[in-house]
Amino acid sequence: MKNPYYSRTDTQKLHVSNAEWKKILPPDLYAVAREAATERPFTGKYWDADVKGMYYCAVCGNPLFRSTAKFASSCGWPSFFEAVSDHSVIYKDDHSYGMDRIEVLCGRCNSHLGHIFDDGPPPTHKRFCMNSVSLDFEPDTK
Repeated sequence: MKNPYYSRTDTQKLHVSNAEWKKILPPDLYAVAREAATERPFTGKYWDADVKGMYYCAVCGNPLFRSTAKFASSCGWPSFFEAVSDHSVIYKDDHSYGMDRIEVLCGRCNSHLGHIFDDGPPPTHKRFCMNSVSLDFEPDTK
């Protein structure tokens, strides 16, 4: 089923039920994006990618990260030191699995992307540790 909510230009906040997302999204994307599952490290298609371009939310198309903010963190997931804008992602306290972390969600559709940590490189010293399955990528055109 085609995703009628996916747009790389619409910035309208989405309010879609998980039941509706489950009908539209592939099972692996649904598990991560809507149930906060995590893909295994070193298995996602973007963990070691180094092509220039833009990363979007795989659920709704919201712009999230530029490849210029991506860095090799050796954690096994794609890592970025900053989001493309202040509104592209939102943060939520996550106390699951006996840990205190900060979850990163898409600012448009509230889908789970990953977590943010304070061990990244300058200038932000942040590490947005994202799931590849939650990301779409569009390479820059020449």
